[in-house]
Amino acid sequence: MPASTIAILAIYLGFAVLELWRTNLFRKGEQVRDDGIVEAVSIVVLLGFTQPAVLFTSATLAGIVAPEWAGALSGINIFLAIGLFLILDDMMQYWWHRASHSFHWLYNLHRAHHNARYMSVRLVYRNNIFYYAMMPGIWLSGVLIYLGLGWVYAGYIVVKLLVITGAHSDVAWDKPLYAIKWLSPLMWVVERTISTPATHHAHHGRHAHDPATQYKGNYGNLLFFWDVLFGTAKITREYPESYGVENLAPATLGQQLLWPIFPENKDMGEKVGEGAAVDAA
Repeated sequence: MPASTIAILAIYLGFAVLELWRTNLFRKGEQVRDDGIVEAVSIVVLLGFTQPAVLFTSATLAGIVAPEWAGALSGINIFLAIGLFLILDDMMQYWWHRASHSFHWLYNLHRAHHNARYMSVRLVYRNNIFYYAMMPGIWLSGVLIYLGLGWVYAGYIVVKLLVITGAHSDVAWDKPLYAIKWLSPLMWVVERTISTPATHHAHHGRHAHDPATQYKGNYGNLLFFWDVLFGTAKITREYPESYGVENLAPATLGQQLLWPIFPENKDMGEKVGEGAAVDAA
């Protein structure tokens, strides 16, 4: 097993154990029967099939289109290589995530992530099965790997998973740091650079009237800087009073995991269109 895979599993299990100890990992407030099923299926399909298949397929297609470019970037400066992943994977994921809150059909692929009325490491990969298969950043990462940057991707993905797992956990690592006054200047930089529990929890807040809610913003995954740069950032250092999305109509297990194979019903479509989860502008 590659060292990067071991590191990712250690990070995920580390946060899971912390939640098991502090906040009851398997019995979150307001969870329902379908929550655990959606989370288990989506994480197994993504890590066991979708992500490896997309990376392999995109690298294979790149080899067919441009066989002479295999390994062409293997000798470039490491900081330039990291920059390529930040732009072609992380920034692209920002725009994909933002689009998922702007277009109704894309939101149907993402809504399972916001159906949960709690925060947890369990949510990190919680999405419709087709959501990640269509994500541009994964396809572009496969091309970068074909170009010889697999060694950079192995470290990059570990750092990215560390940040986004910590940002979803309900054991907020940033909260005690905000209370230390002399750390405030450092935290000012941190919260504008990477996703933190406070900024990402805001994206999962349930009520628009809650000052700590920003579900039409705070889209960043690894870098919160994209939200700052593109004007969708909201930083409060506070946490929403509750999670989910108001006016979000119920969806069946099949609709959460396999829309459009299990199409939305009329009532679901009307309520989502009227609710605050999707901005059609």
